[in-house]
Amino acid sequence: MSKTKPKHDPKSLPIPATPSQTPEQSLSRAALVPSINAASVIEAYQGNIMGKDCDLAEMVECLRETIKEVKGGDLTRLEAMLVSQATALQTMFTSLARRAANQQQLRQFETFMALALKAQAQSRATVSALVDLKYPRQATFVKQANIAHGPQQVNNGAAPPYATSTHAPAHAGETKPAQTELLERQHGERMDTGKLKGVGDSTTFARSAPGAG
Repeated sequence: MSKTKPKHDPKSLPIPATPSQTPEQSLSRAALVPSINAASVIEAYQGNIMGKDCDLAEMVECLRETIKEVKGGDLTRLEAMLVSQATALQTMFTSLARRAANQQQLRQFETFMALALKAQAQSRATVSALVDLKYPRQATFVKQANIAHGPQQVNNGAAPPYATSTHAPAHAGETKPAQTELLERQHGERMDTGKLKGVGDSTTFARSAPGAG
């Protein structure tokens, strides 16, 4: 008489343990395994998709296969996942937008339309992620060249207070403009700025001869 094989529990997950680890330590390490974390979340949400009888251990094994493929450079499953998600989000957008169009109240219309636009934005973002995955962007490095013709002099010192002026500052008590001094040296005369003669539309300065009042 053959022994009856024990019924497999689809919700059970065998946790490997080494002789140096206690059961608590093995469970603690298993709780940090990415594939087990993802499978537990999938199992919690997929009840209304494939039913309650999905095998948790099989999901973990499938995830480990995907991780191995990605490490090897095969992104086929990831590309398929992004395409599927973008299509599903587009379907959600279409359904929510149609429901918004059938609403008679403004508040319900705004609610459904906001959800529709969120689904549309997520679909666009997923398509963008797929394009970046399929065609990675190349980084561009631009070198800046500083080309100068002839010698250059760089003065990093502080500029003197009169650096912006075309003439050195006059000594204390000297208020005579440099142009007036130039005229006096050339002609031997002093400029009389008190006499103005209007000629037409222009105004000229009249110079007095030496000895004139």
